Amino acid sequence: MNTKPMKPWQRITATLVEGHRVASGLNNNPRFPGGTLRMQIPHFQARGFDLSAYHLGTLNVSIAPKTYRALAPRFTFREMKWHPTEPAEDFSLFDARLVFATRPPIAGFIYHPHPETKPEHFQKPDVLELLFPFIEGLRYGESLTLEIPEDQMRIEGDRTNTKPADTDTSDDVSKNPAAGF
Repeated sequence: MNTKPMKPWQRITATLVEGHRVASGLNNNPRFPGGTLRMQIPHFQARGFDLSAYHLGTLNVSIAPKTYRALAPRFTFREMKWHPTEPAEDFSLFDARLVFATRPPIAGFIYHPHPETKPEHFQKPDVLELLFPFIEGLRYGESLTLEIPEDQMRIEGDRTNTKPADTDTSDDVSKNPAAGF
């Protein structure tokens, strides 16, 4: 676990968009039975990261017209050979929180397969893939409030609030078993 104190969190408005549906397996691609995340579980587990608390599908959010720049991910996994015929990939995970007006924040990660090692299913430069517990009631086109530590990822453009999010780094929101998507 990363014990160094995190810098302030930046807050951004993002729009929930439909992804390739490969992570969840909802695209029914026979090369990825049950989805890529399900296939990656044992490989992340072998490297010390347990995916069991997270929904086996990603939330894809657009931060357009903004883009992002990776700085210092919380976790990086290099040369993970998770598929029998596809090349190994590098993955990074960045801390993230979804903040809601009517319920407690939910902690998760930005799931970032490195584009230089990813063979296909590329994302637009304004799209982030989120790995969170299941969250009931989300809809495509919905605006979400996303918080990301400033020292892990830089959001560039004109949609970030000028006021930083609070700097509370407690783990309490990451243990919300009732939350889901």
